[in-house]
Amino acid sequence: MTSDKAKDLTANFHRAGEPQTLGFLLLDNFTLISLASAIDPLRMANQLAGRELYRWYTLTQDGLPVRASDGLQVTPDASMHTPLSLEWVVVCGGVGPQHSVTREHVRWLQSQSRQLRRLGSVCTGSWALGQAGLLDHYETSIHWECLASMQEAFPNVILTTFLFSIDRDRFTASGGTAPLDMMLNLIAHDHGRELSAGISEMFIYERVRNEQDQQRVPLKHVLGTTQPKLLEIVALMESNLEEPIELDELARYVNVSRRQLERLFQRYLLCSPSRYYLKLRLVRARQLLKQTPLSIIEIASVCGFVSTPHFSKCYREYFGVPPRNERLGVHDRQGNNHAKSPPLIKRWGGEPNTNEPFSSAQQALACAQGEPTFASVTLLK
Repeated sequence: MTSDKAKDLTANFHRAGEPQTLGFLLLDNFTLISLASAIDPLRMANQLAGRELYRWYTLTQDGLPVRASDGLQVTPDASMHTPLSLEWVVVCGGVGPQHSVTREHVRWLQSQSRQLRRLGSVCTGSWALGQAGLLDHYETSIHWECLASMQEAFPNVILTTFLFSIDRDRFTASGGTAPLDMMLNLIAHDHGRELSAGISEMFIYERVRNEQDQQRVPLKHVLGTTQPKLLEIVALMESNLEEPIELDELARYVNVSRRQLERLFQRYLLCSPSRYYLKLRLVRARQLLKQTPLSIIEIASVCGFVSTPHFSKCYREYFGVPPRNERLGVHDRQGNNHAKSPPLIKRWGGEPNTNEPFSSAQQALACAQGEPTFASVTLLK
């Protein structure tokens, strides 16, 4: 955190001797892991300090319970309209932020910003702040799955691929356990490194990541190899989806022959380089289909396809469903209808049991069917 950013973060908020008060606004289908990763460091800060440094409330639009993305129902402490002297507001997003942010959320967040609140978010909560116009010209982090769609929706937001971003009075964490790192950095800024280190030790958290750490797992872990030429080629592919680079040109970039390039992909990834490149472009297309209002023609163009029919053909061959049906969310890879989830829990190898309650796991799976990564990993068995 730079000194300028730290100065802006502190200004107008500190009240000596009083706890800092936070409101966590829970959107529908928020991710519980991100909420816990944000709140638990505050709890432990109070415990180790032996006094209340931070006070927090969970809020929903109407004060009624809300479901997390794992299907668990959470009862909030209050409605967001309850008069509270909040110094921080943190929006907790999750699955489908495009559908969970309401006009009332937007108006409330805008009113908070006018009262000089620190505004932050975890996971996809940045979408709500972006929709409220509160992240224009701020460095911002959001879960990597939503990066492309958020860039399309809010072009004035300075999106980063960092784990979290702290820019003046805005703080945004990408998701998963990233809020833990962000909160530890904020606590260290407020109360010193010793407290932050003590919290890390209590959570058996070996290394606190900083703002410059990247969200995505390093390519060498994704690909299962440290082969430098292959890693360089795949990185080039990922950076050039809208205007794909010819394979001969890719080979020249990394000083290998076309034949060597083909052999590298066959040896380590069990496919041709052209097939792998196509997969990257189709995965990006799937994200845009599910998360943006861009037309299929526009998506085909920004993913490097010369024509919409060619894009549709490639998409159907790879995902087993045409782009139009994918957007509607009515079919899976086998063409089966997903409109409703089965209301019964099926026992292992047996028949549905009507005496058992509906599992939150089923609820979570039903919600996840609209996500770009749904059924994106092929299981070995």
